[in-house]
Amino acid sequence: MTQHCILIGAPHDAGKKRRGCLMGPDAYRTAGLAEAITALGHSVHDVGNVSPAKVEVGAPKNPLVHQLAENVGWTIALAEAAETHAPEGMPIFMGGDHALALGTVAGMAAHHAKSDRPFFVLWLDAHSDIHTPDTTDSGNLHGTPVGYVTGKPGFEDFPPLKAKVDPSNICMIGLRSVDGAEHAMLQQMDVDVVDMRMIDESGIKAPLEAFLDRVKAANGVLHVSLDVDFLDPSVAPAVGTTVPGGATVREGHLVMEMLCDSGVVGSLDLVELNPFLDERGKTATLMVDLTASLLGRRVFDRPTRSHG
Repeated sequence: MTQHCILIGAPHDAGKKRRGCLMGPDAYRTAGLAEAITALGHSVHDVGNVSPAKVEVGAPKNPLVHQLAENVGWTIALAEAAETHAPEGMPIFMGGDHALALGTVAGMAAHHAKSDRPFFVLWLDAHSDIHTPDTTDSGNLHGTPVGYVTGKPGFEDFPPLKAKVDPSNICMIGLRSVDGAEHAMLQQMDVDVVDMRMIDESGIKAPLEAFLDRVKAANGVLHVSLDVDFLDPSVAPAVGTTVPGGATVREGHLVMEMLCDSGVVGSLDLVELNPFLDERGKTATLMVDLTASLLGRRVFDRPTRSHG
């Protein structure tokens, strides 16, 4: 099935202290994301980069919180961009750090709340990102989007949610760096959690298949949030939050091909790419290839890469 893909640049670099993710959208463009999509028969419209809304907020209750106003401004702008462009096709948000998902997921949830289809989220990440501005001990708000979209308290400075995401409609795959506070929160919520031990023991196919079957049975629509650190840093080094033991290239492509086969994906985040940390475009190229697999490229269609 051909799709109309809307590329939305989100040079969001306020969700953590280490700089560099603002270069992510242009790295995806340089790595040929639009060309890879059109080669598969889909149409593409690159709407350019979103700019954050200008807002003023008071000092955060938690003094560790980093760039609160900028994060609120990005959330407003990206939620609006998601709601604006979702009716046109499949939005692909080119990030940008994972704090962009405060806006993209909230906006996509609001869009789908207008229809009869329930909204699901697949979180491909080493981290659960379920903190709030009050609970974060790093102050980095890229660790809070799941907390926000599920309606946890502590986000009073952020725009009120038009639609909360049901935690039971969230599946997290690839977790391997979850702190004590997040672990406690996950135990209280009905999030489907697939950590790397489970993947090591039984593979990645079965838990993803079970989740996708749930989405299809509900006639749901799925937002995929793909963090570079879902992948092992040996194959995807361009991320400031490297955690050893991540998904392999083969596991990444299997996930994307299964998502393609499911027919339920309605939107995609590509987050945490820091080109400053990349090795000659290696990570950007892999993320483009994974997106192509999500949109229909098969294992025997993958291009041979020369890095010589």
